[in-house]
Amino acid sequence: MKKLIEVLPDKTALIERSLSLTLEKITTAIEQRGQCTLALSGGSTPKPLYEALAQQPLPWEKIHIFWGDERYVPPDHPDSNQGMTRQAWLNHISIPAENIHPMPTASGDPTLDAQTHETELIQFFQVGIGQFPAFDVILLGMGDDGHTASLFPHTEALAVRDRLVTVGNKDGQPRLTFTIPLINQARCVIFVVAGENKRPALAEIMAEVSDEQAYPSRSIQPQGELWWLLDAAAGE
Repeated sequence: MKKLIEVLPDKTALIERSLSLTLEKITTAIEQRGQCTLALSGGSTPKPLYEALAQQPLPWEKIHIFWGDERYVPPDHPDSNQGMTRQAWLNHISIPAENIHPMPTASGDPTLDAQTHETELIQFFQVGIGQFPAFDVILLGMGDDGHTASLFPHTEALAVRDRLVTVGNKDGQPRLTFTIPLINQARCVIFVVAGENKRPALAEIMAEVSDEQAYPSRSIQPQGELWWLLDAAAGE
């Protein structure tokens, strides 16, 4: 694993750097493999990044969009990661509908929907049962509790090592989430983190020794590159 940490002066600079790095990784993936598989994070921090990506003249037919986690709500719900991304970005570009791979949330059974999405990933990447596909880029955020995707401290999802997608739990609310081994198979993972409230958790995550159960983002150790892009408030 190659770990790189950059602290940007403010949130504007953080988004600009996130954009340039994401574009670089998309371009490299398309040059090397003919397409790019990109998994997105939710939350407020990446929204301006998605708005900026909507302005880029990219070969959208060669880019496949996934999400690293999703709240268990319909796509038109205000809390939906998919919904936010479509409004900020995907509705404004000419990307083929079949290149967008949202997590299903409609069956009423989160476990069943997690299995359905796992099957889609296995078929899309053409990997065998028990194998983990390698995403080109996975964008992640981090909560002030140290969680990432929907991998929350001291929850059952942290222990899942034999699935690609599982059910996370936030205060009793189910969410779908990539598992730790799936994220760690990625060629490039980019954390985009802003805000002074993230500092205590970041200190634990960057420490020589700490508890991965308490700070799940510590568990993200991809086989490729690991980027931490921080604004000065988070990373000074």
